[in-house]
Amino acid sequence: MREIDDINRIISDFQTFLIYEKGLAKNTSISYTDDVNKLLHYLEGANITLRDTSEDNLHEFLASLHDIGIHPRSQARIVSGIRSFFHFLKLEGYIENNPTQLLEQPKIGRKLPDILSIEEINAMEETVDTSTYEGIRNKAIIETMYSCGLRVSELTGLKMSNLYFEEEYIIVDGKGNKQRMVPISQYAMSLLYDYFDERGNLTPKRGSEDIVFLNRRGGQMSRVMVFYIIKGLCEKCGIKKNISPHTLRHSFATHLLEGGANLRAIQQMLGHESITTTEIYVHIDRSYLRQEILEHHPRSGK
Repeated sequence: MREIDDINRIISDFQTFLIYEKGLAKNTSISYTDDVNKLLHYLEGANITLRDTSEDNLHEFLASLHDIGIHPRSQARIVSGIRSFFHFLKLEGYIENNPTQLLEQPKIGRKLPDILSIEEINAMEETVDTSTYEGIRNKAIIETMYSCGLRVSELTGLKMSNLYFEEEYIIVDGKGNKQRMVPISQYAMSLLYDYFDERGNLTPKRGSEDIVFLNRRGGQMSRVMVFYIIKGLCEKCGIKKNISPHTLRHSFATHLLEGGANLRAIQQMLGHESITTTEIYVHIDRSYLRQEILEHHPRSGK
């Protein structure tokens, strides 16, 4: 059995394992290693070594997180990080038994996200001032996010070389550097062509030449900038919902499901690894169906 002598090196090797073996995004791997460091600090204070750590010790650690008010969703992520870490330790021969095999995650209530109707999305686009570069770009941003169900990071990182308009699809760089093909509507393409006419007047900054959406100075747009654009348009339209760029992605999935799309197809277009992540939209759709029955069924008023 290998000696646990240099914990900093082991943590570094664990982070490399997460990125290159598990295919996790760098930000996720950093979160996981931060969570492991929280556990190591707890174990050190309790005079417990990694090799002697039991399932009871881990439950006590999670209980301490609960006591200080850590949200259950954050607790669940910490459990995922700890599971991955002990799996890594066993795989690399540092421990014989994995104490996390029966470790349960805290129960998380599933909150349904806010959804924009197609009328609200149309209102946002109609509110845009298309007499300016920013307006033409922002209208294309909204429709591309909604038409393709993109995460905001996928939108800001979208590349000109990954647009295949003749075939009517784009290639998206998703979480964990995983690529996927997503169909794009003709309407979204028409707005992008309008934007490209304006983009051609800019000189892209070095490193941003292949980036689709640029700020006025020719640099890649930030996620925060997209957030403020969408928030501002919602305020102009009088939309009172809790809106973020991710709302357009939720709306994309929900409208597909309402239109009869297969859940597996939606899963692929969203880039979800697990179908259970996509199944939240089934709950949204059931709510929609109930509303349809209440409004339109002849027995609903009796």
